[in-house]
Amino acid sequence: MRAFLLAAGVGSRLRPITDSTPKCLVPVHGRPLLAYWLDCLLRDGAVDEVLINTHYLHEQVEAFVAASPWRSKISLSYEENLLGTAGSIKANGAFHRHEALLVAHADNLTELDAPAFILAHRDRPADAALTMLTFRTDMPKQSGILEVDDRGLVQGFFEKVENPPGDLANAAVYILTPEVLQTIDEEEGPFIDLSTEIIPRFLGRIFATPAAGYHRGIETVEGLERAHREFTPGGP
Repeated sequence: MRAFLLAAGVGSRLRPITDSTPKCLVPVHGRPLLAYWLDCLLRDGAVDEVLINTHYLHEQVEAFVAASPWRSKISLSYEENLLGTAGSIKANGAFHRHEALLVAHADNLTELDAPAFILAHRDRPADAALTMLTFRTDMPKQSGILEVDDRGLVQGFFEKVENPPGDLANAAVYILTPEVLQTIDEEEGPFIDLSTEIIPRFLGRIFATPAAGYHRGIETVEGLERAHREFTPGGP
């Protein structure tokens, strides 16, 4: 399986840290977020190749990848103008080749067990079109909160609402089937957002599976501070 790490965002809610550092390279315990992601995806051989899209301070991401021990398995896709999360997937169809694709936001902190996540996708209900990683959040107003039925299928999705109906959150890690990739391809315009324009169309057909290890969205300085306090490096 191939993986696409979304890493082009500006990270405005993490300023002033992101004034000089791209969000995916913000360090936790001395290691950039992107380093944790690459280890999780490539260490066990579950993922063959990784594509990373870039935009803001892209030279720093390029330099990081050039120095990475995983560099032979990584490709980069620079966006002069942001395309949106699904727009980036659409623009890189030659990479995913309309085969199942693991997609993740590289500006979160994770201990993703990639082999287990891929296995959960393969064992999903037959009518599920994509698999979504979930986690329990202590900051539900800053997350996409889910309502899930007894088959593990998402029936409700509440994106950063004032009164979220729980704490089960979208971890922004997905495996998209060719059906979802085709839907993205057919969308008009270059800028397409995955979470607001594509995923809601598959409500009732999204299989939710819980994260086995630590996972936190690093949307704000507060989230970053909590990660530093809670997270112990070492991997799953």
